[in-house]
Amino acid sequence: MSTTRLSQSFFDAHDTRTLAQKLLGCELVHDSPDGTTAGIIVETEAYLRDDPACHAYNRRTTRTEPMYGAAGTIYVYLIYGMYQCFNVVSNECGIGEAVLIRALEPTRGIEIMEQRRSLKVGKSGESIRKGKIKLEDLCRGPGKLVRAMGIERSAHNHLHLNDANIFITPPIISGFEMESSPRIGINVGADLPYRYFIKGNKYVSRG
Repeated sequence: MSTTRLSQSFFDAHDTRTLAQKLLGCELVHDSPDGTTAGIIVETEAYLRDDPACHAYNRRTTRTEPMYGAAGTIYVYLIYGMYQCFNVVSNECGIGEAVLIRALEPTRGIEIMEQRRSLKVGKSGESIRKGKIKLEDLCRGPGKLVRAMGIERSAHNHLHLNDANIFITPPIISGFEMESSPRIGINVGADLPYRYFIKGNKYVSRG
């Protein structure tokens, strides 16, 4: 179990695509009031400033402001009005680029993750418990991992990984083979091979 955080120099040393690859095998950790949850990063996507799929492509907005912070800043955004996505800012201040964390292999706090994922809100606002979720599905996909890890836009957006109760450790696994492919679920820039994942890992999202 590692509690060592990736250093600022690590984030500063790599361009966005390289960082997306280097984060594979590292562990994302959240020390929350519920307990510690963690998972190995097994899938990422890179988003560059000249990329039409990047939120910072057109203009700087209140929503995208965290992307212009220092490398290692947390950028959490909402999609479809219900799913949150966790990103690591990946360029120098003033340049809007980030790495989306797409999937994790759960390592710690699995029971907590299961509890978070098993509850959904009904039409009347009541909590409804769903059936048991398979381990490989707990953090398979950006929205799922954010919910399982207890990450919230209201609490974590625009913080820095060096200062927050969320952090990323140096790699805890190595020797794996990496593959790349076009990114998933986008309409523009869909042909760019900016998705990276650990080959053969069963926790990688389906694409």
